[in-house]
Amino acid sequence: MTGSTAAKRLSSALLAAAIFLAATCTTAPAAQNKDPDWPCVQPKVTELSLVQVWNGPELPASAKDWSKDKDVSELVDKLAQRRVPVADAQKQIRDFAARLPADEAKDRLPMLVQGLFDRMNAERSQVISGIGRYARKQIELAARLRKERSELDALSAKPDASANEVAARTDELDGETRIFEERVQSLTYVCEVPTLIEQRLYALAKTVAEAMKQRQ
Repeated sequence: MTGSTAAKRLSSALLAAAIFLAATCTTAPAAQNKDPDWPCVQPKVTELSLVQVWNGPELPASAKDWSKDKDVSELVDKLAQRRVPVADAQKQIRDFAARLPADEAKDRLPMLVQGLFDRMNAERSQVISGIGRYARKQIELAARLRKERSELDALSAKPDASANEVAARTDELDGETRIFEERVQSLTYVCEVPTLIEQRLYALAKTVAEAMKQRQ
């Protein structure tokens, strides 16, 4: 690939990234996107509140001790894993609720809700922090690629430039540009993860609420 072709490829990649980032900034509500590095269409909400995902009765203070209950803690670990289909996770909740004696259900089901919220809200916050780091690395990579492109253009313009050096640097730039393009494409999917976690949490919490109502 020639230096000119690499430059055109890089220009296209950077233009695509610029359009993508501009679109996300104008589409998301300005009040929600105070972080200039936030690259997603989805508003940046670093933490959820329990009322956003729970429509059941108020949880007792004892629910915060969920991690001290071995069975509840182990179930939270299983249900929070996104590789477990939501339908399977909901069945595990129903089975757990059905096994509980009535006097235990009123304490342990609220613990399950609190445990799911604490675990999945923390995971979601970690993902959002990771997206911010991801976006900053993209900005840094874009700046470095522009600099390397400028240097390559200057080198290629020299009458005595080494053809081998130009070819080597062109190949290197092309490889870095491909990585940049792949990361731009991946960003769209990465941005969906916090929403997917929130939707999963809501679905599981709703299932617990239904189980609690049936046990009343």
